[in-house]
Order: sequence, then structure tokens, then C-alpha cells
Amino acid sequence: MDALTLLEEDHQKVKKLMGEIEKTTERGVKTREELFGKLVEELTIHEKIEEQIFYPAVKERATSKQLEELVNESYEEHHFVDLVKAEIENTPFASEQWAAKFKVMKENIEHHAFEEEEGEMFPKVRRAFKKDELEEMGARMAELKEQLKDVLPAEEPTGA
Repeated sequence: MDALTLLEEDHQKVKKLMGEIEKTTERGVKTREELFGKLVEELTIHEKIEEQIFYPAVKERATSKQLEELVNESYEEHHFVDLVKAEIENTPFASEQWAAKFKVMKENIEHHAFEEEEGEMFPKVRRAFKKDELEEMGARMAELKEQLKDVLPAEEPTGA
């Protein structure tokens, strides 16, 4: 699978999870907590494969200042989402503030994934890389993703 297809599939998975979370209410604390945990894991893995493999390769190959700027913007969008995510994690799942903060996070993720990456960045990346290069990058990203899936759940605190 090429790198862009892998990222697009991640975007769809994250979008689906966010939609499910958005349907929860203050009374659905357990469901909200479970879905948010899955979302955080997906986002963490996604960010790491982009920041460790995808963005550096794109920045190195960038043929325009605009593509370099899009990569820099993407790093900053990750940082912003991480800040909001940390705030959400410190907000009770049953509070109204939780839902409001989640909505802000969701809007930022959607902007990042669908407008920036799929809308502006991905077409430029397709032109900058050969098909086999995107396939090779996708294979490296998939491998890192699997390694991170094995490591991440073990790092989460257990609710004992």
C-alpha cells in the first residue's frame, strides 16, 4: 500500500471514531472513555508515522516553498491537537466542557486531515514521488505502525 493510501485509511478510521464519540452524551461516560482511548491510540500512532517517516521525506523532496510550508503547518497542527488532547484527558468525561473541547479537537483534526493533507499536500506529494517510492514509504510506515501498536497499549495505565 502506498504512503498516501495508508494515511487516507487512517484518516477515515479517525473520522469514524470521532463521529461515534460525538454521538455520546455526558451519561455515556464508559463509552466515551473507551472510544476516546481508541482515538488517542490511533492519533498517536498516526502522528508518529507522519513525523518520523512521511513529513521528513516530503520536506526533503519538496520542490516548492508551499509544500515545505504545508509540512511545517502539519507539525504545528499535530502540536495543537496534542495540547487540546492533554486538556481533554484532564477534563471529566461527564462534563459539558469535555464535549466542547472534543469538538474543537475534532474540527482541528478534520481541517488537518482533509483540507491540508488530502486537499493541498497529497496531490503535490503524488507529483514529487514515483509510485514505487510511495509504495516503499508506505511499507516502512506500515511496519512502524505495527511496532507502535505492540508498544502503545502496554504503556497505558491499567484501571485496577
